[in-house]
Amino acid sequence: MEFNDIKRLVAGGESETVEFKRKAAHPDKIVKELVAFANTKGGYLLVGVNDDGSIPGLKFPEDDAYALDQAINKYCKPSLKVRQEIVPISEKRAVVLYHVSPGKKKPYYVITDFETKWGQAFVRIDDKSIKASKEVREILKRGNKNKGVKFNYGEKEKILIDYLDKNKSITLNEFKKLAHLTTYSASRTLILLVLANVLSIEPSDKDDLYSLKAI
Repeated sequence: MEFNDIKRLVAGGESETVEFKRKAAHPDKIVKELVAFANTKGGYLLVGVNDDGSIPGLKFPEDDAYALDQAINKYCKPSLKVRQEIVPISEKRAVVLYHVSPGKKKPYYVITDFETKWGQAFVRIDDKSIKASKEVREILKRGNKNKGVKFNYGEKEKILIDYLDKNKSITLNEFKKLAHLTTYSASRTLILLVLANVLSIEPSDKDDLYSLKAI
């Protein structure tokens, strides 16, 4: 990319596929943005850009790139492939650009415990990277493998579809109470219906929202 390409990206503001960082001061925290992109639609991380869209750039871009590359290798699981570019914006300053494609081994995690290799998955919603719920993680994981999903259309499915015919969306807890189900049964039903393309899911940092899939 060239500086004009960077300016066009920045002009659109932060979004589901674009994130700005002034510098890579805390690379261990920045990697969650890259993981979220990989778990969603992919995207661009620009280091050397302010939240307000101004582009001061970096005096020593190689240092920030090195720190962030090290963090990607250390904290991301499975291994995250990114494309990095250092784009000059003047004789003395540059922006570091990371391009992340949608991952093929979802869900991707940021490792938080190196003894157990336990980590947290993130997804991108609008201009935020949020923690993925258990249901979102399972949908991402099974979405890699499933060509088609079968499910039984029973009483609980009928209750759910009837409700969504009259209401825009429902949460896991609302469905659990509505159909008098255990958390496990309600969760499994919603996951299967999303994988079968009957429902769509809107991840949230509070309660994911499920709605009928638009035809």
